[in-house]
Amino acid sequence: MSDLIIETRDLVKIYGDGAEVRALDGVNMRVERGEFLAVMGPSGSGKSTLLNMIGALDRPTSGQVLVNGQDLAVIRDLDRFRARTVGFVFQLHNLIPTLNAQENVAVPLIGLGVGARERRARAEELLELVGLGNRMDHLPSQLSGGQRQRVAIARSLANEPALVLADEPTGNLDSESGGAVVDLLRRLNAELDTTFVIVTHDLTVARQTDRVLDMRDGQIADDHHVGHPFEEDLKAFRASGLGQAILQDEEDARAVLDPATLQAVQRLLDANGA
Repeated sequence: MSDLIIETRDLVKIYGDGAEVRALDGVNMRVERGEFLAVMGPSGSGKSTLLNMIGALDRPTSGQVLVNGQDLAVIRDLDRFRARTVGFVFQLHNLIPTLNAQENVAVPLIGLGVGARERRARAEELLELVGLGNRMDHLPSQLSGGQRQRVAIARSLANEPALVLADEPTGNLDSESGGAVVDLLRRLNAELDTTFVIVTHDLTVARQTDRVLDMRDGQIADDHHVGHPFEEDLKAFRASGLGQAILQDEEDARAVLDPATLQAVQRLLDANGA
């Protein structure tokens, strides 16, 4: 079996019949099995559209998407493929309010023909794994935001997927709960060797992954492995308006920094360029 879990080839997605919006513009990416990857970018950069293509939730205008060695364009039953291969975690947990935690986690297994006893055992095992063994009978309304997201993560693993796609999984959580969710995803990645692709706008979340794809205008503008926090700070500063002004020796930068400091910062940014 190939070491690649995801590959896209010249992926294009265009929305609209009149004024076209090119959400993806020739995206080529490769993700190996077991990676813990973040996709970043401003609103409208194409990151969520890319996730939808990989998860077989939408079809590209042109180009190819291969997941787990299969070309999504030639798969006859995408619903079945998705149910067996991919797990999803969304910003809004999308739990069914009338079902308890154990029942919510078991939902994906119903369509796969898994018996009730096995569904319950699998759901209980996963809730223990995410630290909610004592909350199995609680309804979503009886759980905190962080706990509801943990239930959603457990649900995403119910079908033992090769790949989990998480779209802003910490977006509705406070910093402490969000950090705990990312820690949990990281631990699950290590323990289960499941590939995680996390779409996020939060630099703090991205820095806890192993690799970051930065999207701009429907394209991958940067692809790098996460380094030391100091290196990541330099990358972020280098990309900022002030960082670019310093590198280009613009008048705005000269007005902020004295000549010696300006030169020192320029050398540091040059030496640590992306």
